[in-house]
Amino acid sequence: MILLQNLYLRPFNKIVQNMSLKKMLLFVLLSWGSTLAAQLPDSCKLSIGTNLSGLADWGTEIPFVDLMKTCRTWYTKSIGDPNDPFDSGMADKLSYRPDGYPTYAPQEVEGSPYLQEVVTIWAITDGWPAGTYTILWEGDGELRFFGSYENLHDAGDHRILFDYPNPIGGVFELTIARSELDNPIHNIRVLMPGTEETYLEQPFYQLWLDKVDVFNTLRFMDWGQTNAWGLEPDDGFGDDTLTPWSERSQMDHYTWAYNKGIPYEMMIKLMNDYDKDGWVCVPHSASEDYIRNMAQLFRDNLEPDRHIYVEYSNEIWNWIFPQTEWANYYGCELTGTPWPEGTATFIQNMLNYWTEEFEGQLDRTTRVVGVFTGWLDVAQRVAFNIDTSTFDAIAPTYYFFISEDLEPELDALGSDATVADVASRVRAAMPEGFGYISDIKTELADVIHKPMAFYEGGQHITPFPFGEPPTYEQALLDIQRDTAMYNLYNEWFDKLRTLQEGDEPLLLMNFAFVGQRSAQYGSWGILETMDQDLSVTPAPKYRAVIENMNTNCLISSADQDVSLPERNIQIVPNPTSGTFEVKGVENIYAIRIFNANGMLIRQQSTVSGTRFDIGDLPAGMYFVALEVGDKGELTLVKIVKNR
Repeated sequence: MILLQNLYLRPFNKIVQNMSLKKMLLFVLLSWGSTLAAQLPDSCKLSIGTNLSGLADWGTEIPFVDLMKTCRTWYTKSIGDPNDPFDSGMADKLSYRPDGYPTYAPQEVEGSPYLQEVVTIWAITDGWPAGTYTILWEGDGELRFFGSYENLHDAGDHRILFDYPNPIGGVFELTIARSELDNPIHNIRVLMPGTEETYLEQPFYQLWLDKVDVFNTLRFMDWGQTNAWGLEPDDGFGDDTLTPWSERSQMDHYTWAYNKGIPYEMMIKLMNDYDKDGWVCVPHSASEDYIRNMAQLFRDNLEPDRHIYVEYSNEIWNWIFPQTEWANYYGCELTGTPWPEGTATFIQNMLNYWTEEFEGQLDRTTRVVGVFTGWLDVAQRVAFNIDTSTFDAIAPTYYFFISEDLEPELDALGSDATVADVASRVRAAMPEGFGYISDIKTELADVIHKPMAFYEGGQHITPFPFGEPPTYEQALLDIQRDTAMYNLYNEWFDKLRTLQEGDEPLLLMNFAFVGQRSAQYGSWGILETMDQDLSVTPAPKYRAVIENMNTNCLISSADQDVSLPERNIQIVPNPTSGTFEVKGVENIYAIRIFNANGMLIRQQSTVSGTRFDIGDLPAGMYFVALEVGDKGELTLVKIVKNR
């Protein structure tokens, strides 16, 4: 009997390439369309991916070893200005190359008596690793620096080194003091320690990879800067000019922490190299040319086993985003069409173009229609006006929260509010939140016979009104690290499992991955930092998420009719910082441990006991292959090592 445990994850082609594992397991890989049991056990009902955080110079989720890609967009300083403002506000008056670098520096600006230097900054360096950094660049000019670094020196040949022994609380500023017109400075790289020789082949930060590897599906909404895509702060909601494909984010742009985000090529590389499925959002102002070329890029460059979800923009009913105003003005006000029905035109156009480009290969993509979870009428009036043959799933959210009518109770408690006070109000609001989701299922998704795939969700414990510091600030911060949050997540996941039907789990895209705590604006990250030591700083959201993503999910191989064993094999604790115990079985004959790429890194043919130690292995995701039971059944278990 061949049994696969924790294997709703599809990307196991690389593991099978390992011959020792192939001989040991002898299984047929499960594909997306594999036939599972008619009713999934509870442990198999949720498949959890995550939204990735967008790039920002102050962000603590840093996916790339070239930190120049996370720098702030250029600002300017006036040379000789006695007032010496931090930003002279002249950046939009300078001339730039297509890659975003200034054509020369300093530059004269009409109306200003001062020459303008071009500057960028990293305002928070807490996510930077300590060590010696390398700066490389091309062109003729001079760079100048300010910040918390030590021992900065010119190493020759357009190469500068500096030490950063303690990046916590640091700041780093880079100025293009001089750049010659006939050969301007460009292609600046600020490289993490030890990456100078490898950054081109391996652009991703290994610590970030280790942490993100627990997720099989990644949503690139914030990576692609979907909200307000392509707009400057003063642009309002933009104009009716649709964006051509040539104006997408390019690989050579000086920073990717700008209004067009990270190039699609990097999303594809991450998916292909690390066996991830992806979820992309098409910019609201994308032209037909843009959408078709975007579809072709993913269709032609993703490996055959990679799956891509696609969605038009993000929350075009949410009035805090300019894309909502844009869709309303051009889809409703100018056409005389009621809101929100008029916005469906843009969704439909995107779906039509994407569908045509994936003709004959629609099994490789899931076309979703995002809907307003908290307002069923709006959700229906959008989805019911879209051709059901052009999309595959309805995409709501799955947040739990403090309801607006209960929040004044916490506000009255003020600084005396406790974690228990917050948790009780959240728990009291869960029926309301779950009711919204249930209505989307029964009154929308079921009506048009579409499954649901949740584009965002998790805790949404924020004050009213959003963005104002609450009187109970400390309790909001404290619950993010408290066991109460872990319990709330588990209760919420149990409710969501009741929505699952059929032979595929519900896809839940966690929001979000890494982010600092904030009582004012929300504590969205399930991790606060990438190097978070969970033995010192608890991460209850992270723990709950990974424990509920198909934990102990037993699925038989597709070509065998095999009943599930009665025993429930578990690894405890999971995640672990070192030792773990296998529970639910006594006879373990052999154990093998594989890394996320399928490489055998440890094996033990003679096993005594059920406790094992992987404390010497790096943090990341692993697979433990166990030969157990009287018949030598093979079981594969996913385990996460957190530090």
